[in-house]
Amino acid sequence: MSVLETPVTHERRPVRFVAFAIVTVLALGGLTTRLFAMQLASAPAQQPAVALPPADVGRQIVTEPVPSTRGLIYDRQKRLLVENVPTFTVSVRPADLPLSQRPDVIGRLSGLLGIATTTIAETIDGATGSRFDPVAIAHDVPEQTARLISEDNLTLPGVEVTVDARRDYLDGPLFTQLIGWTGAIDATAYASLQGQGYLPDDQIGKAGVESVYESALRGVYGVREVEKDGTGRTLRVLSTTTAPQAGDSLILTIDSKEQKYAQQALDWGLKLSGAKRGAIVVENPQTGEILAMVSEPTYDANLFARGISTTDFQKLLTNIDLPLMNHAIGDQQPPGSTYKLVTGSGVLADKKLGMTETVMSKPYIQLGSTLFWEWNHAGWGPLDIKQGFAHSSDTFFYQMAQRLGIDRLAYWARQFGFGQPTGIDLPAEAPGLVPTNQWKLETLGQEIFPGEVLQAGIGQGYDLATPLQLVNAYSALANGGTLYQPQVVREIVSPDGTVVRPFTPKVIQKVAASSAVLTTMREAARTVVTSRHTYNLVDMPIVVAGKTGTAEFGLRDKNGVLPYHEWFAGFIPKNAWTKNNPTGDVSKPDSQLAFVVFIYNAGTLGNASTEVAKYYLQLHYGITQDFRLPQLLQRTNFYVGDK
Repeated sequence: MSVLETPVTHERRPVRFVAFAIVTVLALGGLTTRLFAMQLASAPAQQPAVALPPADVGRQIVTEPVPSTRGLIYDRQKRLLVENVPTFTVSVRPADLPLSQRPDVIGRLSGLLGIATTTIAETIDGATGSRFDPVAIAHDVPEQTARLISEDNLTLPGVEVTVDARRDYLDGPLFTQLIGWTGAIDATAYASLQGQGYLPDDQIGKAGVESVYESALRGVYGVREVEKDGTGRTLRVLSTTTAPQAGDSLILTIDSKEQKYAQQALDWGLKLSGAKRGAIVVENPQTGEILAMVSEPTYDANLFARGISTTDFQKLLTNIDLPLMNHAIGDQQPPGSTYKLVTGSGVLADKKLGMTETVMSKPYIQLGSTLFWEWNHAGWGPLDIKQGFAHSSDTFFYQMAQRLGIDRLAYWARQFGFGQPTGIDLPAEAPGLVPTNQWKLETLGQEIFPGEVLQAGIGQGYDLATPLQLVNAYSALANGGTLYQPQVVREIVSPDGTVVRPFTPKVIQKVAASSAVLTTMREAARTVVTSRHTYNLVDMPIVVAGKTGTAEFGLRDKNGVLPYHEWFAGFIPKNAWTKNNPTGDVSKPDSQLAFVVFIYNAGTLGNASTEVAKYYLQLHYGITQDFRLPQLLQRTNFYVGDK
């Protein structure tokens, strides 16, 4: 059997539906025949008819669906991430549960399953579809309990036990935000999917690729004929008229090893800094493939697959750090100085600044009575674009934003993919925000103020971006100007191992900047590192280029200081590391590794995201020397530069 062939799982035996019209016709026909026979009977000493057992009355042959086996999910190295395991499900068929016995049946089920009677009653009453459809009460029931219920037909009328397939997520929280989970179909989803053959008790993808690729994973249900007794219980399967077709499997672009490295690095940074929320994304700039995507905090998808308790679900819902959100794609925050890529590229491409032209950086820029300070409150003197980027000079980029204006700045932001979803094959992606005069007029009834133009030029003010948008923008810089649509599913494979949808890079657009402009900005990103703005990152035996970012947000503290997030976006040129002999050249658009680290409300002495990036790169390249500077992750209640 092929490594990708979907293994055979225990076939479910739920009674999915009853052909109500057939039941009615047969029942009425039987009753008419019986009355006719009674009228013709003429024996003078007629004996009373013997009543048949309820199960023998109204026997019928009906058709019912045969569920297909859901496709599996693998990483890019074909390591199994999700499989199907057999599990027992207890259901109630409302039509077969006499009202007079309902309280007793619900009470007995409550004791056996450990579920409150009110919960069972609400589940039965809230079910969609026909009263003849089974309503799942409990999944993943222990085998001994399932046998007790199955053998107790007399005191549990209308109760059925079936063998279903449950998803088992082998790495738990590591892949939850990417893979998602499956759960019972709700009324809204059933109403829209009923026409596609979905049933009231189906399991469907609820998040991640389980949701996006639902139609491929689900397969095609079959049809069989069964004989049922008068209570609706299946007596025997007569034939399978249409065999079910197993679902296709997914091969992700994600490498499990890289995913573990990314999580290890991020968890280290969060723990040491005391921050609670962050993300790291790794992308191949040449294709748009996502190699790793970690979001913290997160949760275990198996909680949902096995039936999460109300208590556990409420804990997730009320957690202020939003573990149910994929922060890599759903958390839109000010990008800070990483956004200077947009301002710098735009001012060069629009020829509002020469490649070697210098501009005086100052302690502040004054607009009316308002002072817009340089982050070091001193300035750097005359700077060209590479030096301005390396020092992350606010006053330099304030002046660049003034030269561009808000609408041209927005144009270049959109060229790099900001202000719109990337189109990644994951649900719930946030679009970010790129302010324009029109946007503010429509939203707030006024045009952008001059000071807001300055803020937009350094990734503050109204600017919002997701970690994914940042890494995709820097990937476009690294590859010479192609903005790819990020993808997390590499291939779709049939049960016999045939690739039914191979991987194809998807181009969103070409950045409308010359190769000279993009080369200059790549070199500027390398200068950020060589200038030691990122401390000892330059000492690592690899060639790294990138940009730090510190983005203020929220409310000022008692000292008048705003809290801040921290970013680092970067890329590695090809041949950046060859046994301690880096030869990579950032002027070439050949990078195969770009990354972004985001830490929400970091508030550390140095840039915590840079330290996390260092750790990830050490793990990725197998660098044994430790270049991390843990002292920079000390929490502080004052703003200490490092833009």
